[in-house]
Amino acid sequence: MAADAEHPRDDDRTYDQDLADRWTAALLDARAGREGPDPAPYARKLLERWAEPQRRYHTTAHLRAVLDRIDELAPHAPAGADLALVRLAAWFHDAVYRPDRSENEERSAALAERALPEAGLSDAATAEVARLVRLTVTHDPADGDANGALLCDADLAILASDADTYGGYARAVREEYGFVPEDAFREGRAAVLRQLLALPRLFRTPYGAAHWETPARRNLHRELTDPTHLTA
Repeated sequence: MAADAEHPRDDDRTYDQDLADRWTAALLDARAGREGPDPAPYARKLLERWAEPQRRYHTTAHLRAVLDRIDELAPHAPAGADLALVRLAAWFHDAVYRPDRSENEERSAALAERALPEAGLSDAATAEVARLVRLTVTHDPADGDANGALLCDADLAILASDADTYGGYARAVREEYGFVPEDAFREGRAAVLRQLLALPRLFRTPYGAAHWETPARRNLHRELTDPTHLTA
């Protein structure tokens, strides 16, 4: 991901200064004193991706929500967690998103592998970010994977939201898959819901398990058994 030489314009509607500042803070933290280029052009390129027109749920609002949940989890982070790398993984985890394709996570991880060394990260840090992005295919981190638990819990936290917010999330997902006929979408969505409900734990951090597990399972079960209530 080559960076633009110029800084974002004030009238660029794809640019969010608060999110760009959060990107800069995470990148500088992850560099750990290494030299590197100006973070701002990288933020602009990533924000342009997150604002692409085919997105309805996987937008900058989702990016912000995941970063907010990482911040919420941070005081309770498992030992050994690297919050800067987790935050960078949040930026990349849906940086490539096409609802009609199945390799989005792999392409997003590959983007991180190209961009982050250019942005000043070490090879080891880049590899960890890419690993975390690929982990969002399954949201099933191994026991003891502190970084993976943080990212996956933050990404799935929407499932534990209040009924109105969850309904908005489910409707936005349906809009992203507007090209899929209703019967086929419901069948595929039900399979996803059953897969999530079959996991022994949706959330791997102690905080996520305590605060999000029960409401998330309630929302998933309700959508699975009565999806029509989400269309109102």
